[in-house]
Order: sequence, then C-alpha cells, then structure tokens
Amino acid sequence: MKLSVSIISFNEEDNIARTLQALAGLADEIVLLDSFSTDRTTEIAAAMGAKVFQEPWAGYLAQKNSALEKCSGEWILSLDSDEVLTPELTANIKAALADPAGVNGYILKRRTVYMGRTLKYAWQPDRHLRLARRNAQPRWSGTDPHESLKVEGRTADLEGFVLHYSYRDFAVHMAKTQKYAQGAAKTYLSKGKKARRRDFLIRPPFALFKRLVLQQALRDGVPGIIAAFSTALYTYMKYAFLWEMQNKDKK
Repeated sequence: MKLSVSIISFNEEDNIARTLQALAGLADEIVLLDSFSTDRTTEIAAAMGAKVFQEPWAGYLAQKNSALEKCSGEWILSLDSDEVLTPELTANIKAALADPAGVNGYILKRRTVYMGRTLKYAWQPDRHLRLARRNAQPRWSGTDPHESLKVEGRTADLEGFVLHYSYRDFAVHMAKTQKYAQGAAKTYLSKGKKARRRDFLIRPPFALFKRLVLQQALRDGVPGIIAAFSTALYTYMKYAFLWEMQNKDKK
C-alpha cells in the first residue's frame, strides 16, 4: 500500500465529503479517527470508503498521533477534515511518491477559503509538513492547538495548495477563535507563562499591523481585513484568558 491519508474529525458533515472526493485516485487508504460525532460525519466517510475509528477527544496532538498509528501505507498524508487538495498539488504528490529521491517528508502550502474568497495574503505564509514516509518516524509535536508534524531525514516543498475551508461563517469563526484562544491559554499556563500588561498593550496591535501591512492582507479586500482583525482578537483573547486563569484563586 503506497499512500494512507490520516484525518481526525468531530461533527464535520459539511466538509468531509468535499475532502474525501479530492482524494479519489490518490489515496490507497483513508483513516478517519472520529471523536463520537453527533452528525453524519462517520456515515458519510464510511460510505466513501474511509476506515472509521472512534476515540474520545484527547487533544490535537494525541488524536493526530493516534490516527497516524492506524495507517499502514508506506507514505502518510495528514489532513484536517476541512482541507481539500488542489489538482496541481494532487499531481505533484503522485509524482513525488513515484520518485521521492531520498526525501522523507514534504511541506505543503495552504490557503484559506474565507467568505467566498481564497485568501492569497492573509494568514500567509502557511506552510506545513504534511506528507511523510512512515519509516521516517512521523510524529505530531508542539502545543495544542499549534501542533506540527516532524520526521527524521530530509524534507522538500511541493507546488500546489491545500485549500482550507475552516470557517463556514463569521459566527463559526468567532466561536473557533475563542476555543483556540482558551486552548492556547491553558497550554501557556501549564508551562508557567504569565500574562502581563505589555502583552495586552503591544501584542494585539502588532498582530494587526503584521497581518494588514507586512503580510498585505489588505490586498485580499474585506475578507482579508476581517481575517487580520480576527488575528489581533485571538491574540488579545489568549492573554485575557491566561490572565483570568492565573488569577482565578485570588480574592
């Protein structure tokens, strides 16, 4: 078996079919590790040929590593359930697997589809190691929710894009922003990091400036501007949650 695709999911019935359709003709095996979805995610995935497993949610790192361990292919492509490969990237993955030339992992570029527009500047650069040779010991590491895949040996880039359909609408975007900010704050707290006054005064404005000006999110129009402000809001919320957590026992 040449290529396994590893996916984790929870209530992704709006996205999972689109993700799996793009894998037709590429994947020899699709492993979906679900966290007991209450919608039709697993039903749709199973009907489209995925091997569906169920495990309680244990965090991004643990969940993604568990999904990796269930794959049997020589290569493993790790995707989120709201990510879709472009035809160009699919063709380049096929070519890379046919002649990997000593490469143990490939870095893929990602663009977010947001409010009807594929963002070319906001949330860029967005590059991630996602395609790995199984005997190169691929492993997710880092901190939730900013985990990254690591492998032993040489890596290379592939042309083409992963399209990220992460936010169905603005309400979902804000709900996820709060969730990720709380998760990041918990990770900071566990590592002994403290929220200080300068974190509120400096970090959110700089995050906005970085996205709008340095990364040119303005060129993506209104969706790019909203994306930039959401990054600043995420930064503010992360430290607000951290400050609340570190002071919750104080009178």
